[in-house]
Amino acid sequence: MIEEEARERILAAAEELYYRKGYAAVGMDELRAAAGVSLRRLYALFPAKTDIVASVLKRKHHEWETSLAAAVGDAGSDPRTRLLAVYGYLEEWFCTDGFRGCAFINAFGELGGTNPEVASIVREHKASFQRYMADLVVAAGAPASLAAQLSILAEGAQSTAAISADPQVAVQARSAAEVLIDAAMP
Repeated sequence: MIEEEARERILAAAEELYYRKGYAAVGMDELRAAAGVSLRRLYALFPAKTDIVASVLKRKHHEWETSLAAAVGDAGSDPRTRLLAVYGYLEEWFCTDGFRGCAFINAFGELGGTNPEVASIVREHKASFQRYMADLVVAAGAPASLAAQLSILAEGAQSTAAISADPQVAVQARSAAEVLIDAAMP
């Protein structure tokens, strides 16, 4: 098995296990077995568990950005519709099998207080989402303050949907976003 293939198998297994069971609950031996690699190979590629967690979160960040941008792009060119597409994307995500909330919020909850690297990655991911929303708001010609309000709705929807197991939280967040957008737009 070549190094890149082993790395991909480890990261795919880690992503699935961490999301399903939690970051702290998954040991290196369980990860090794799920990835089908030796413990020696695992430690050669990732000397510490933090290295794996950081790599998984970076993959999730790329996946989030790509998927969200595609959903917004598919919404067309109307700025209001593009803003609301964020909540449609959330609803689709909340309806997926095994939805357990935001991997970043989960990582921060488990590791953020004791692992500065994980906390930094999570903070940057959330700041990146805020910047993305700000770009959408600017394109819509709305006041900059709307970006933070819409972001908070999306973040709250993620946590609430994970706890309640109710994907309709995204519909409620979208309704609230419509009110905020309509109030902010001239």
